[in-house]
Amino acid sequence: MAKIALGRFDDSFSITSLKAYLAEFIATFLFIFAGVGSAIAYNELTSDAPLDPTGLVAVALAHTFAVFVCVSIAWNISGGHLNPAVTLGLAVGGNITLLTGFFYWIAQVLGSIVACLLVSFVTSKSTPTHGLAAGVSPIGGVVIEIVATFALLYTVYATAVDPRKGSLRTIAPIAIGLIVGANILAFGPFSGASMNPARSFGPAVVSGNYADNWIYWVGPLTGGALGGLIYGGAFLCPYNSVSATETHP
Repeated sequence: MAKIALGRFDDSFSITSLKAYLAEFIATFLFIFAGVGSAIAYNELTSDAPLDPTGLVAVALAHTFAVFVCVSIAWNISGGHLNPAVTLGLAVGGNITLLTGFFYWIAQVLGSIVACLLVSFVTSKSTPTHGLAAGVSPIGGVVIEIVATFALLYTVYATAVDPRKGSLRTIAPIAIGLIVGANILAFGPFSGASMNPARSFGPAVVSGNYADNWIYWVGPLTGGALGGLIYGGAFLCPYNSVSATETHP
């Protein structure tokens, strides 16, 4: 099983790590700006009508493209996590220390909040938040987010982390974007298919609406941790602990 490493402050505040935090902030900012912007654009074009199949496809495609591009642009600097659940899943698998992962979280959440503030300012529109559909219980929402995020982390490990991935590494950002889009198409009408605490928390902060926001922390973080544990334990065992120079996918 992977050895989870706490990490050291000198590593977490090295020039390389500081650049990684900045890359995560920028990439997450751009992802959230496009993702939240797509939801606002749909509302603007349909006069706030309920999301229909065409709108669902449009929002899913926007998130697919944004994840693909933003993972790609941060890949060589920070690994392109864009997501606290991905960071936790990689920490569980021994690919990043907990301390550095914590600073990734800060960068990701700040990137989300700033993106939501800016998109709300430039559009003069309220920021849409994730929420459960009628008839979906909080437990049901958590389970949906666990499964969707598990699928995301499983894809990350299979295409970006596994040393046997070979040429699959070149399509990893595409695969990661596609699983995000597929999950939104499948689960978006029920929970919003966040898979990303930062994606849900930024809009909640800017809108002031924290209703059910805990679901989008508990579900994705649980799914991310399970993805790291299961793929790492079943297919990548034995692991080595993170070295002084941390590795990223």
